[in-house]
Amino acid sequence: MGLSNELKEILACPKCKGSLEFLEDRGEIHCKACRLAYRIEGDLPVMLIDEARPLGE
Repeated sequence: MGLSNELKEILACPKCKGSLEFLEDRGEIHCKACRLAYRIEGDLPVMLIDEARPLGE
């Protein structure tokens, strides 16, 4: 099913409140400003800063 368009429209990076890039095929959401990747488990985004991984790893 994936993330709904309504959810994508309201989600923002929890750290900088900036826009996000959704890579559902990889199970990730990226914030390019903070250089963080948040995971998607099932159809739920895990938007916890402490659980995000730095981009490039």
